[in-house]
Amino acid sequence: MTLTDRVPLSVLDLATVREGHSSADALRGTIAIARTADELGYRRFWVAEHHNMPAVASTTPPVLMASVAAQTRTIRVGSGGVMLPNHMPFVVAEQFAILEALHPGRIDLGIGRAPGTDQATAAALRGVSPYLTVEQFPDHLRTVLALLGDDRIDAGPAARLRATPVTESYPEIWMLGSSTYGAQVAAALGLPFCYAYHFAATSDVDHALDLYRSGFQPSPRFPQPYAMVSASVIAADTTSEAQFLAGPSRVMVQSLRSGRLGPIVAPEHVDLDPALPGTQYAGTADEVVAALDDLVARTGAQELMLAGTVYDPATRQDTLARIAKAWGL
Repeated sequence: MTLTDRVPLSVLDLATVREGHSSADALRGTIAIARTADELGYRRFWVAEHHNMPAVASTTPPVLMASVAAQTRTIRVGSGGVMLPNHMPFVVAEQFAILEALHPGRIDLGIGRAPGTDQATAAALRGVSPYLTVEQFPDHLRTVLALLGDDRIDAGPAARLRATPVTESYPEIWMLGSSTYGAQVAAALGLPFCYAYHFAATSDVDHALDLYRSGFQPSPRFPQPYAMVSASVIAADTTSEAQFLAGPSRVMVQSLRSGRLGPIVAPEHVDLDPALPGTQYAGTADEVVAALDDLVARTGAQELMLAGTVYDPATRQDTLARIAKAWGL
């Protein structure tokens, strides 16, 4: 694949908290990574929504997005994503309408259906409201779309509401998912779709994207399907160094599986088999880029989003710089 053929690259960040550091340190690290991504020419910078996790400080995407957007220049800033069952649709629409008013043409609203946490924490977020349930997700998604300028949607009782008094532009709305469900919802509503391939190498990405493209219904903003795929990456001078830096990601995967969560450990404290799951693509910049080229060829993705669990934010900045150069950004 030539440089001119390559798709745009974007960045997903969780504001990971490392051992011996605070949440404030993690958030400052995210801002630094966002600035680097902006300077290097990445298209988007998205932040996640996770709750009650010792290793993740990104709990409230709109708040963190406001800071990221204010401290970057041209990169699009978004949520990867807002977990809609945790929030009332009108609140989400208002938050993102304000972000779009502050930073017109730069705001993405990525929406997911998962809780972003365990069931007990999800219950604490949602309380006893009968309206905040997974079953309500399709209706709530349509309400958000209607409140943010999608004239195709009958907003029902929400039609009398305005997410912002005087609207000049709207955020770009994405459907996120790691299954065929999200792909089919995105197709039915004519939304761009981001598949969370970084969650697991053994995933249904090919089938999900086939369903998305075959079932896509054109919309005013997206007459054609637009698919983005995420992948976790680390690039370094050598393959062995990249595998060493990927050690914390293996610990995090093991911690999630065992339920014993903790802050991100330093790579020198990792004593796990390098063959255990962790970062999908860890190697030199050329090796990582070759793997990403293969991923694009396999999935037909029109954009890639780069995730990655590392101990030091400087490692992510270095990875992004190496891949940007090799990719031709």
